[in-house]
Formats: sequence, C-alpha cells, structure tokens
Amino acid sequence: MYDPTVARLTYRALLGPRRALILCLLPALLLVVAVVVRLLAGADDTVAAGLLGGFALAVMVPLVGVIAGTGAIGPEIDDGSVVYLLSKPLKRSTIILTKLLVAIAVTAAFSAVPTLVAGFILNGNSQGIAAAYTLAAVLAAVAYSALFLLLGTVSRHAVVFGLLYALIWEALFGSVVPGAQTLSVQQWALAGAERVAGGAEITSAVGLPLAVCALLAVTVGGAWFATRTLRTLTLAGDE
Repeated sequence: MYDPTVARLTYRALLGPRRALILCLLPALLLVVAVVVRLLAGADDTVAAGLLGGFALAVMVPLVGVIAGTGAIGPEIDDGSVVYLLSKPLKRSTIILTKLLVAIAVTAAFSAVPTLVAGFILNGNSQGIAAAYTLAAVLAAVAYSALFLLLGTVSRHAVVFGLLYALIWEALFGSVVPGAQTLSVQQWALAGAERVAGGAEITSAVGLPLAVCALLAVTVGGAWFATRTLRTLTLAGDE
C-alpha cells in the first residue's frame, strides 16, 4: 500500500525550492511572533494558548495542509502528467495512500514541529500546553491532508477552494460559531489537546468520542473517495 517511487516523486514536488519557501513562511512567522511575545509578556499560559490556538492551529496548520494536500496530486492532474503515473502497474489505492502519507508527513513537519517549538518558547510547556497543541496539530494534519488531497483530485481550483475553507470556515466560523464548530477539524483536534492538557486553557466545542469518529471519517472517507476519483480519471482516459 506504499510505493517508494511515488513517495519520492511526491516529496520532490512538495519540497521544491518555491513550494518549500512558501511552506516555511508561516512556521517562521509563528516562531518570530512567539519570541517577541515571550520577550514582551513573559511566560504566560493564557497568552501561549491564545497564540497557539488562534494562529498555529486555526491558521497555520490548515494553510500548510492546503499547500501539501493539494500539491501532492493536484498539479499532476492539471498538467496531465498523472497519465504517466496511472500507466504504471500500481493500484490506485497505493498511489493515493502513498501521496496521503507524504502529505501528512510534510504537513506535520511544517506545522506540528514549529508549534511545539513555539510552545516551549512561550511558556516552557507549562500545563502541557505545547505538547497538547502539538498533538492537535498532528491530528489536524492527518485530516487536512486527506481532505485537501481529495479536493486536489476533484477540482482544478483546489488551492482556491482550500484557501477559502481554511481562512473562512476554519479560522473564522470554526473558531466562534457554535454550529460550525461541530464540523470543524480544528475543534476535533482540540478535543485531543484538551484531554492531554487537562487544564482550563484548552477547550473544545466537541467531545472526544465524536472528535475521534469525525477525524477517522474524514481521513478514511477522503482517501477512499480520492481513490475512486482516480479510478474514474483512468476510465475517462481509456475511453
């Protein structure tokens, strides 16, 4: 279910100089802001949770997920080079799962790791806040990667739709609107962070059982539907 050649090509596409620079911008900004906040406000748990939740998890993680998830397959479909990949004796599920694992790894590396470092800078992991938000970033990275990989297979405007989703739904509605929070990857990930931290600084609008089920449904469902879409592309090309 994993092909090293597909993985290597996907890593090369995602970590090219231009895309890697874009992936580094938000993590670098988070670390700079964390240093400035620590120097000005000192070690404050409330401030740390606010920055990690309001910027790292609500903005940085979904945007990195958009870049990695859509970039794992979208450009190949747009320029037609996916035909060469589909001509190889590989199962479509293997192609999708390999690209999903690569997208998850890249998203986690460029979001969860900076979140952990920023958390230690802000308050030294007091109350487990840095570790909790790092776990939330990893959980969100998995779901976002599947969601945006699927979007990359079904739309030529995947990046635009992904940015709209990340900036409007997750960063805005998913943070403040009660009804929308139930359908927010951010809130699902926060449920895991809340359990790890065990303090009042991190709260989620959904319970942990619902969050786990939702994360699994989005990840498995996204991978399954992306595989199905890829098979449809093959059939269309054969016809």
